[in-house]
Amino acid sequence: MKRYILLVVSLITLSCSFLHAQQVLKGRNGNIVVKKDSLLRAMTAFTSPATGGSWYSEAVNAYQEALGDNVQVYSMIVPTSTAYYWPENYQGVANLPQRPVIQNMYDKMNNRIKKIDLWDLLERHKAENIYARTDHHWLPLGAYYAAELFAQVAKVPFRPLSAYDKHVIHRFVGSMVRFSGIAQLRQSPEDFVFYTPTDSSYTTTYVEHILQNKQVVGVKPAYEGKFFFAYGDGNGNVYCTFMGGDIRTTHVATGVKNGRRLLVIKDSFGNAIPGYLFYSFEDLYVVDFRYFQENILEYIREHQITDLLIVNNIQHAYTRTTARSLVEMLERPITHKD
Repeated sequence: MKRYILLVVSLITLSCSFLHAQQVLKGRNGNIVVKKDSLLRAMTAFTSPATGGSWYSEAVNAYQEALGDNVQVYSMIVPTSTAYYWPENYQGVANLPQRPVIQNMYDKMNNRIKKIDLWDLLERHKAENIYARTDHHWLPLGAYYAAELFAQVAKVPFRPLSAYDKHVIHRFVGSMVRFSGIAQLRQSPEDFVFYTPTDSSYTTTYVEHILQNKQVVGVKPAYEGKFFFAYGDGNGNVYCTFMGGDIRTTHVATGVKNGRRLLVIKDSFGNAIPGYLFYSFEDLYVVDFRYFQENILEYIREHQITDLLIVNNIQHAYTRTTARSLVEMLERPITHKD
């Protein structure tokens, strides 16, 4: 009888292990899809060791050194979803911890730079929809919590979500279908929820970059437009809700009169942050380091910037080309405008 019970227990354990193993689908290029409670979540493994990333710290330090005490520099390194949702004990794809990497990069930054450490904040909210399940970005709610922490550090006013209108785009399936090669993701769409200020007394002006073969070949004349772009249910590009994506340099003139002017230098994770700061700064300027073509110091002086936030997700921050691009923005020739 005891042998029979042991055999049944062993079979149940083996069955549960088999079922557990089936919850993870291995995609291409270090991507996996995890099934939990009938929902699928796609993630990209983080494979960089904690000892690296000093090149990014040096690039951010170069901004502080160039700007001195005239502009307060902030650094925000955003963890990717892998940091909070990677399945425990899964060995099918190598994945390294992100927290020591971020800490190493912050430790090597100048003490005058204010670090916006999101780790514990996002950990507390990870049960909420702060990262997309089918896309490589975070969701607007995650960016809201990050913007709130930044505003606290910057000591500027900040409004709660009750000061915003809520919008929901249904049946969103994003970039991770393409990145992972796992078509089953299409069977697990999600809602994309974003928020717009109830007060519409702001003006958005764009300078749009012209691209050929992913290279900037020119810019269009400045024009006024909307900050939040409209997408319908089922559209896979809804993260472009903010500023229409990455290729525009953006200026938002708000109704705030506090003399604080913020410049955000960012990757696409940074797109979702400025929309929560219309009540915090008099002017907001947003540039993407991959497309901006001017000397950034001249731009900062021209627009009387008081605060500079450099925000990138950890994958971008760790990449040497990001650091090089940031430094190149400092070193470009100064153009004297009439």
